[in-house]
Amino acid sequence: MDPHLLRTYVTVARLASFSEAARELGYTQSAVSQHIAALEQDLGAPLLTRRPVLPTTAGERLLEHAGGLLLRLDAARADVVRIASAPSHGLTLAGSPTALGPAALAALPPAGVTLRVLGREDVCAAVADGTADVGLVDGLAAPSDPLRLPDVAPLTTYGVGEEPVLVLLPAGHPLARRSGLRLGDLADARWLDAPDAGLPLPQLRAANGGHGFRPALRYDGTDLRVLTGLVAAGHGLTLLPRSVAAGVPGTAAVPVTGPRVVHRIELVYAGMPSGAARTLVEALSTRP
Repeated sequence: MDPHLLRTYVTVARLASFSEAARELGYTQSAVSQHIAALEQDLGAPLLTRRPVLPTTAGERLLEHAGGLLLRLDAARADVVRIASAPSHGLTLAGSPTALGPAALAALPPAGVTLRVLGREDVCAAVADGTADVGLVDGLAAPSDPLRLPDVAPLTTYGVGEEPVLVLLPAGHPLARRSGLRLGDLADARWLDAPDAGLPLPQLRAANGGHGFRPALRYDGTDLRVLTGLVAAGHGLTLLPRSVAAGVPGTAAVPVTGPRVVHRIELVYAGMPSGAARTLVEALSTRP
């Protein structure tokens, strides 16, 4: 498939409009229609209904593949450009909020840094497509086990830190004075669904055999102060690394005693980093 035609199709499907897609892509509406017709002819199936503009069953299936295909193309282009270009003196670091701990921040060079706080899956995508030189991503894992990261490109990953995880509860919660809690005992509690700030609920379910942890409130953001404020206000519980959970006003942080899980941070990069990116990779990779 021609990637230009595929990008046009994805844009039309996302905007549900040929004219809006033409405006965004800088094409004429006639050119957009020709792109869609050419792609439909290539695949031998209609991909969109015209009134209203909606994907057909075949079009829905193509959309399931399109995002990954286009991201891999962007990653390939970025990788070639990265190798061919002169070493950069600047550094763009992408990281999930709880991956950007004191060790990573202390290792940053004194100037020329752009720091991007992103959701966990977006960190890998940013490194793959070249909008970030290095990434730091975190998650829940068994001790010394690697994280399960999205397969967006040939990326190198390296574990750079592990620490205990704690359940953050409102200070007046009945379990706030416990010395330890098992995740299974909290499966039916009220939880905050904060996939880009707290440790994601699917990872808690996986650690608990795939059950429980239904969300009471969803927070689509990366600000840890908002997340911990929601806990203090009684909207639900969240799981955080010890360095983040300890000492939050209005809350109690109780260690997880079972199953044996840790908060793990991994360094992510593509190819052979150079300049400031290489210095950061070396600094974090050699930390005990």
